[in-house]
Amino acid sequence: MNHPDIDVQAMKTRLLTLRETLLDESADSAGARDTVTLDQTSVGRLSRMDALQGQAMAKAEEQRRQLNVTRIAGALQRLEQGVFGECIECGEWINTKRLESDPLVLKCIDCAE
Repeated sequence: MNHPDIDVQAMKTRLLTLRETLLDESADSAGARDTVTLDQTSVGRLSRMDALQGQAMAKAEEQRRQLNVTRIAGALQRLEQGVFGECIECGEWINTKRLESDPLVLKCIDCAE
């Protein structure tokens, strides 16, 4: 049984919307993760360093997005299995406000510490 105080359909819709947003952001930022051209005749050294730093930041952000997409898949699976909102460590219900602020949490506040 999923968390008794959570509207399962609304949570599923929220998770699917969040996943779609992350996937759209990923597609939109693909160019920022492309290989930086190191043509010394057209770009100065500092500009290249800025471009490389921007590329590294874009790649790190993409990793965070993909991690959240994976976490969303897990939350959707827990909804389907009927265990959404249950702490994976102690088995107690996670506080409703905690779930509403971050539906991807896996542990209650006591077990998370």
